[in-house]
Amino acid sequence: MAYTLDLSAKPATSAKVNITGLTRDGLIAALKESGVVEERKAKMRAQQIWRWVHHYGFTDFDKMTDIGKDQRGPLSEKFTLARPEVVERQVSKDGTRKWLIRMAPGIEVETVYIPDVGRSGALCVSSQVGCTLNCSFCHTGTQRLVRNLTAAEIVAQVQVARDDLGEWPSPKEDRRLSNIVFMGMGEPLYNLDNVADAIDIISDNEGIAISRRRITVSTSGVVPELDALGKRTAAMLAISLHATNDELRDVLVPINKKYPLKDLMAAIRAYPDLSNARRVTFEYVMLKGVNDSPAEARELIKLIKGIPAKINLIPFNPWPGTDYQCSDWRTIEAFAAILNKAGYASPIRTPRGRDILAACGQLKSESEKVRASALRKAQVEGLATDESETPQNETDGIETELPYGHLASGM
Repeated sequence: MAYTLDLSAKPATSAKVNITGLTRDGLIAALKESGVVEERKAKMRAQQIWRWVHHYGFTDFDKMTDIGKDQRGPLSEKFTLARPEVVERQVSKDGTRKWLIRMAPGIEVETVYIPDVGRSGALCVSSQVGCTLNCSFCHTGTQRLVRNLTAAEIVAQVQVARDDLGEWPSPKEDRRLSNIVFMGMGEPLYNLDNVADAIDIISDNEGIAISRRRITVSTSGVVPELDALGKRTAAMLAISLHATNDELRDVLVPINKKYPLKDLMAAIRAYPDLSNARRVTFEYVMLKGVNDSPAEARELIKLIKGIPAKINLIPFNPWPGTDYQCSDWRTIEAFAAILNKAGYASPIRTPRGRDILAACGQLKSESEKVRASALRKAQVEGLATDESETPQNETDGIETELPYGHLASGM
């Protein structure tokens, strides 16, 4: 059993089971338990439903034409295929898309699609509402942790993106969404059971069909769960590193106090199937005057020696209230040159979606804030709103649309 935080806020229960988050075996078992499907037909029926839901993207049992009409009604009474509510949507000037998705009352997460990443485009999904890690440079870390997301809520983020991108049924070629990265809100290894189930669903060849080698899980270093992550998911591993010594990493990534670099590096070296074909990615945010010196570049080389790896250098993305600044571009290039000379690929990640706070480290659920959309709704309903409390229009200069009947003010 994976290590999962015992959170006081639990997912809302429903009389209907959400099929979106059921693995194949889970779906077969649920159909048997429902009494709607005969046990001898459960595997066949699960295969049919799986294709409709995960390959074609259907949300209505009545459209499943190879299932008898006499069963569609009972299935809809026991199960749901509903998508969560897309509260807000933004499109950056560079084509990045961000959605604020409401999973339940007070439970909102942000999900980002970044074009021209990986084979064609990557979706950055969240695994928790908020985060416990409090990394000092990360906007998400300023939001308290509410709860883990369920497997259904993780998969739903992919479904929402594919709805918006028009990618149903699952295309074999010319995909706009080709990669999944667990780099959104939360620490995936504190929610490994649900993350692993979601990866099983997302990677299934008869459904969404995104290869496990195109799914990357980023962790700040929950050492006891690294081996389980590799064995259960076969996902690509990314480590949110950002420092080469314990003293600095204790400040930047406080979980380092519990799992220091010595333990973390040993666990990485033992990660299942690590090889030149399955390299670990080290993420290193470039903070001006903090971790960006040539000496620290050389220390980084020593730290990861012998590990098949690449290093993503991430220019710091500013957010309201931070005291950190991004390293100068020449400094970043000089840092990268030292790593390259040592034989490590060290691409400098191009900041994407900064204008809509969709870049790395900028995600934060708007559920803690008073949104413009909420204020507008209050005005429509005739409620008094103090003009001084109205936030500035964050969509100025941003291309926005109004899908799903919701106001679009961006992620």
